[in-house]
Amino acid sequence: MLYTIRLEDMEFRAYHGCYDLEREVGNRFNVRLAITAELGDAADEDDVERTVNYLTVYETVREQMAVKQRTIERVAQNIIRALRARFPQIVETECTVAKLAPPLGGKVGRVSVTMKG
Repeated sequence: MLYTIRLEDMEFRAYHGCYDLEREVGNRFNVRLAITAELGDAADEDDVERTVNYLTVYETVREQMAVKQRTIERVAQNIIRALRARFPQIVETECTVAKLAPPLGGKVGRVSVTMKG
């Protein structure tokens, strides 16, 4: 049986961007995840060790957000790869990384990318 765990509206201050100033001053980012995984006997046995532990998921995202990247595409890719490495039962991960109030010369609430892997 498959199940999906979602972590929404995780917010981080990070230093991603293609401009030097973004990489020095930083910005606010929002991350959303939907992780589909094989449940196996984890629910029947009430065994958290065999589930996709959302605390570990959050810690993994936080670790990846701390690694400076030039593009949010790379950030999302790194998050997906790190999660799949920690949780072999993952079937698919959808990750959205949004840069809040990006420096585009006008009022823009956010720019985001969504990747699946």
